Amino acid sequence: MVTFQESQAQAHAMPPGQRGAAIGLYTPEERARRDASAWTLVQGVLAPVQFLVFLISLGLVLRYLATGEGLAWAHASIVVKTGVLYTIMVTGCIWEKVVFGRYLFAPAFFWEDVVSMGVIALHTAYLAALVTGALGDEALMGLALAAYATYVINAVQFLLKLRAARLQEAAV
Repeated sequence: MVTFQESQAQAHAMPPGQRGAAIGLYTPEERARRDASAWTLVQGVLAPVQFLVFLISLGLVLRYLATGEGLAWAHASIVVKTGVLYTIMVTGCIWEKVVFGRYLFAPAFFWEDVVSMGVIALHTAYLAALVTGALGDEALMGLALAAYATYVINAVQFLLKLRAARLQEAAV
């Protein structure tokens, strides 16, 4: 007979896409660590702040692209959005370490972390191109929109994961 601990260890060893069906999003120990961690609150505050900054910045970027006005505001808003993104990524890594024992790519959040790396890469490419002058303003705004589209995909991933966690907890 397989013990609970053995089944949990086997589930954690599974590829990321198969783990959820075996044990859900969190083991009881991970849920307890999540609930006890101050980093959970930090993530809960930063996520909507980041989304608000994103919406404002998106509006400023689209305004510039539509009218040619407000370029400095658009650039500044993208830089602020990138700073908030870096902050939520660093604090998210700390949260993941506290809850799952690793800074990135814990099985429960593997694909969210993969897409997060793409989001970070695109935002960082924007900053590098802005600082070096490697791209013109229109291309910079296009790069920012690509970064924002990837961010939206990532935000949806996390919202679906949050919903799955709530459904799991309701079933327990």
